Amino acid sequence: MNLVFTKRQPIHSTSGQSSHFTTFAALLIALSTLVITTPVLAHHPMGGKISTNFIEGFLSGIAHPIIGVDHLAFIVAVGLLAASFPKGVWVSIVFVISALLGTGIHLQSINLPIAEIIVAVLIIVFGGMLAIKYRPTLPGMLFLTTSAGLFHGYAYGELIVGATTVPLVAYLLGFTLVQLAISIFSYRVSRITLQKVSEQSNQPLRLAGFTILGIGIAFLTNQFTL
Repeated sequence: MNLVFTKRQPIHSTSGQSSHFTTFAALLIALSTLVITTPVLAHHPMGGKISTNFIEGFLSGIAHPIIGVDHLAFIVAVGLLAASFPKGVWVSIVFVISALLGTGIHLQSINLPIAEIIVAVLIIVFGGMLAIKYRPTLPGMLFLTTSAGLFHGYAYGELIVGATTVPLVAYLLGFTLVQLAISIFSYRVSRITLQKVSEQSNQPLRLAGFTILGIGIAFLTNQFTL
């Protein structure tokens, strides 16, 4: 009896440690319905109006990654996958820097075709990697992250095209800070989960992966129905 108890005890202890992660994934499932019901509003935190001052630009930059459920799932997925690599926090940092570059490309009127469709496909890819517990090599992950960040940031740039310098800088500051915060938070949650739950029974991360995969599919479907 004692032997049975000692073998089962770690399973009970880890369930409590990962419950917050499961709740977080469940929240994403609920939010994913917004991708279908409000696909336009999710990308226009200022109601489609161009920001005219620092406060509007900064608030728009903060709001965009949060209320755009597809992009939120993207940022979360990057953080969760980054935890699988030594010093993986740099994966999140590279993603955010690439997003800035992508926004800059849009502001320079350089065209990246079907950016939103590519973003949706990459969300599916990142969610799928989490769901099936597949991890590329670090160079491969950095390549995917850089590519994802460029298209992700390019899509963001649409909202700020035509703004003057002050709201533009404020927007870039806001969306960079909030993306970094979300991605690093996801990274830390994933690291805790990987430490507390065995690789063989890593259900919380797989649940998050399937959730993100579903969001990507819903968003991709919307791109062909709008």
